[in-house]
Amino acid sequence: MKLLNLDFTRIAHDTFKIKGSRKIYTDPFKVTARDEADIVLISHEHFDHLSIEDLEKVVFPGTTIVASPLCRDALKGLKVKETRFLDPGGKVSVGKVQIETVPAYNINKFREPGHAFHPLGEKRLGFIITMDGTRVYFAGDTDFIPEMHDIAVDIAMLPVSGTYVMTPEEAAEAALAIHPKIAVPMHYGAIVGSNADAQKFKDLVKHCQVEIL
Repeated sequence: MKLLNLDFTRIAHDTFKIKGSRKIYTDPFKVTARDEADIVLISHEHFDHLSIEDLEKVVFPGTTIVASPLCRDALKGLKVKETRFLDPGGKVSVGKVQIETVPAYNINKFREPGHAFHPLGEKRLGFIITMDGTRVYFAGDTDFIPEMHDIAVDIAMLPVSGTYVMTPEEAAEAALAIHPKIAVPMHYGAIVGSNADAQKFKDLVKHCQVEIL
């Protein structure tokens, strides 16, 4: 689907192909067709975000990977142009595409009392992509965190499934704080969450366009 001046294809879960002057894949998982990505973004090390089997379907020797440091060991064998590991708050340019990294963590989703699924400080990432004049926020696995109040983008891609990430209600609060032109729900339909979560998010968000891909 064309969103502003970029083409978005949702493949599964948090996996999107974003096409502009470059082709970007986010967290490749359940990829069905071979492709050649200019840039691959990997938010963290969990199997539904870092899948070597799926990465091998979209990388080629010209690919640049931008990833969390938590992915370092798993990515050693891939034959790509370069791999850049960034902490939250990092920036890198790949040609004319700018990638900024922001924190992604839980504040109220716990595997057991006191132990979050994605703890603050473990360097899991969200990404802000600036391509062809459009700014896109890919939130990664996160709750509605204070840092989102400082994010200014045209398109916000937000998880909505609950359990490990924001619920539809929390994602709607995040969308209100970020105030993008377009919001896109993600993180549903593969591990947890369903199309109903995406639709609920759309029903709750009143201040911007919502596209379910």
